Amino acid sequence: MSSEFFRSLLGNAWSVFMIVLFFGGSIFVHELGHFLAARRRGVKVIRFSIGFGRALWSRIGKDAVEYRVAWIPLGGYVMLPQLADLGPIEGADETAEPLPPVSYGTKMLVLAAGAFFNLLFAFALACVLWLAGQPTSEDLSTTRIGYVSPTVTLADGSSVPSPAGEAGLQVGDTIRAIDGTGVSDWPELLQTLVTSAGVTGDGRRVAVFTIERGGRPLDLRLHPKLVGQDSVRKVGILAAYTPIVATVPEKSYAKKLGLRVDDELVALDGAPLLNLLTLYDAVQEKMPRGFTLTVRRGGQTLDLRVPADHPRETSGLFGAGYRTKLGLIHPNPFKQITGHVAMTVRVLWSLLQPSSDIGLSKLSGPVGIGRIFWDASETGILWVVWIAILVNVNLAIFNLLPIPVLDGGHMLFATIGRLRGRALSPGFVASAQSIFIVLLFTMIIYVSFFDVRRLVRDTRADAQAKEAATEQPKKAEPAKP
Repeated sequence: MSSEFFRSLLGNAWSVFMIVLFFGGSIFVHELGHFLAARRRGVKVIRFSIGFGRALWSRIGKDAVEYRVAWIPLGGYVMLPQLADLGPIEGADETAEPLPPVSYGTKMLVLAAGAFFNLLFAFALACVLWLAGQPTSEDLSTTRIGYVSPTVTLADGSSVPSPAGEAGLQVGDTIRAIDGTGVSDWPELLQTLVTSAGVTGDGRRVAVFTIERGGRPLDLRLHPKLVGQDSVRKVGILAAYTPIVATVPEKSYAKKLGLRVDDELVALDGAPLLNLLTLYDAVQEKMPRGFTLTVRRGGQTLDLRVPADHPRETSGLFGAGYRTKLGLIHPNPFKQITGHVAMTVRVLWSLLQPSSDIGLSKLSGPVGIGRIFWDASETGILWVVWIAILVNVNLAIFNLLPIPVLDGGHMLFATIGRLRGRALSPGFVASAQSIFIVLLFTMIIYVSFFDVRRLVRDTRADAQAKEAATEQPKKAEPAKP
């Protein structure tokens, strides 16, 4: 028990370290860009802060700059009074010395430097994945369909025919594009579908799938449904992969059938087996039947006959464990960055589309991002690096949006002042910043509420799954006299 406790403790400490290093590091890199650009251009720097509000730790450096860590860890800032009066947000400027104005070019350079540094950091991390390899699995690196569900479950718990089945999608089809947007792997496919905004004249959701079947292109019109508790667009398909036997317990039915570790399940009654759910359906049929399971072992194939009286136990399918093929890919750093940029832009665009089903409640705030880093840290550091690349691209694009308080908002104010020949009034700028900082923090709280709700929901589901897994062996044990 003690060793298990310490392993859990070390695992939690490692996850926290990864969050601080990469999430906190991404914020630090952004502010470092502003800081270095300001120093380079001779702009007065008063404070370099990670977080908002009162200081948890503070020190005045030899360069007369206050370096601090604040108690609200939702970002950071570099106080630059010559660029913008951010007193209501960052704290009052205590300097009394008059400061000369800075040029428009200097303002734009310093304001854009934060996003530029995030992109530089993302590119450096992308180079790490390029050299070390990005972990992936067979089901993530394909756009080939491995399973078409007959039904999908809506948010209210009711089941309806799956859009994929109604449209005629088939196992083995390869999806090349959705609504004209090319897709190269399964996560990109799902994200493109979720952010789609097509709607027919009668109000039904619609998406055009460009597929390849038998070497020929084909366009199919699907009507996605809002599925699951998160109410996102889905059509009822799963990715293709080759199920591989991972474990065969000594007293399992899998052992009796002749399955061995590393056997690849390639066919069921002569038809390609591209997803484990196909085998699950065959096992769980209301009228049990015998079938032939073809496996590949050591470069050879052999047929295993499963009789009609096979057990219909759902746990592990014949008591065995299964896995997919794992591997490393070495994606070009430029392709990684452009892919993340495209993904971020699609999400932002879908937020502006009235017909889209993406709202603020679907986004992730600090809690959600922290959870993503936490889950990735349990999988491996290369997954954490991949998430950090996405986070830095998101930070760069988000901060360049023309919204007061963000860098893009300051750039907008500076540009308007240059076009009109005089700067906007300090009162107007201060009012706009005060309003939008309230809106920004309200949005963060709103998004975080849904992050916490998803976290609680998934934690309960995991606990129930573990409880069911531990109860299953107990039910299988014979009663003691």
